[in-house]
Amino acid sequence: MERALNELFRVKELGPDPGFSRFVPGVYDPVGFDWKSAFEPGFKRLFNGLMIRGADRVSRVFLAVFPTEEVLEAFLEEGKTGDLLFMHHPLTMECGDPYGDWGKGFVPVDGEWWARIREKGLSVYTCHAPMDIHPTIGTNAAIVEALEARETGSFFQDRMGAYGRIAEIEQMDTDTLIARLKRIFAIPYVDFEGKKRRDITRIAIVAGCGDVVAAMKEAEEKGAQAYVTGEIHCRVDNDYGRRRFREMMDYVPTTSMSLIGVSHAASEFLVMNTQMRRWFERECGVATVLLEQSHWWR
Repeated sequence: MERALNELFRVKELGPDPGFSRFVPGVYDPVGFDWKSAFEPGFKRLFNGLMIRGADRVSRVFLAVFPTEEVLEAFLEEGKTGDLLFMHHPLTMECGDPYGDWGKGFVPVDGEWWARIREKGLSVYTCHAPMDIHPTIGTNAAIVEALEARETGSFFQDRMGAYGRIAEIEQMDTDTLIARLKRIFAIPYVDFEGKKRRDITRIAIVAGCGDVVAAMKEAEEKGAQAYVTGEIHCRVDNDYGRRRFREMMDYVPTTSMSLIGVSHAASEFLVMNTQMRRWFERECGVATVLLEQSHWWR
């Protein structure tokens, strides 16, 4: 299973994850957690792949986005020796709520959780950027699929690949698109900025953190009339988050797009509930268990 996942997402070929190669040391080193001893050698080099190796025989795969305490507690309670937890992130993240509190950003997972997982013979595998850029099975590909859209282009690229998709959809207005997104992502509300439109046929899609003004401008230049992402605002309660929030608010009056956020976690859980669930059951012949967060906006 590890080999199949590595090949599917080209984990070794793509090299170190551009985000978590910084975030994992940056979050764990200040609190004195010896992550280099806790995690597998391949993960320490690539920051994707198998983090913790349990028993060889996998009966069930648990699917989640962030290693929140409720997710880890459920995995420990329900998982049997050898079971695997497959996640998009190796750290938890408090992204903030448009109708609630701002978040703390990436926060460390108490090392005791990882120790308990190891003691029970359970495994953990995470895949971040390689899943975002995958053309057919990934965080963005799952949104394109759920919207029954036709992908026509890409944007928001780095050395790994493109994190954004341009896609054509049947014509609808902003409110209809928002209602559809709420159903798809099972969320009570969205975050919204920009213009309400009646003629949306081309959308930009960025799962997770899409609150990048340069990416939004690029999408609009490519004809996008709506921009669908996890976060349209950075609501991390520090100087960085407040600066990013101001940058976005300076940009908002200038755009003709509908900017729609569906929450970081929900935008990336969709692939677990659809494409990854099917892949594990079809390719590996194992049962899957979905570990949803009780509150997507956090």
